Amino acid sequence: MITGDRGSGAVTVLLTVFTTLVLLAAATALGTAGVAAARASAAADLAALAAADAARGLVAADPCALAGEVTGRHGGRLSECSTADGGTVLVRVRYASPLPWPAEGVSRAGPPPAAWGSSVSSTPPAASTSSTG
Repeated sequence: MITGDRGSGAVTVLLTVFTTLVLLAAATALGTAGVAAARASAAADLAALAAADAARGLVAADPCALAGEVTGRHGGRLSECSTADGGTVLVRVRYASPLPWPAEGVSRAGPPPAAWGSSVSSTPPAASTSSTG
């Protein structure tokens, strides 16, 4: 029996368990960051759409106040809101997460460019008669 190898199996098992726990913690942190980023992005998108409707006069409200209200309902905090000519609104949202840093979402919404409206036909496209089989 070799006496120099005694206890080396325990050290290997402990290092393997420790490495597994560290990797699991890192994967959990990445997953948490991904969820927080998705929530911040969704809150920014919804806030920008609501604010753009208000900026265009479709809703009777101040665009940035409405964006702040929508953001708050989704658990975020409005950190920036700016309106431009034509009803375009830029919104920046911060979302608190369990991690040491907040997630941030940025979104811009407004009416489509004028060039899009000129190419739209008022007649519906003809029905397709081709079949795939």
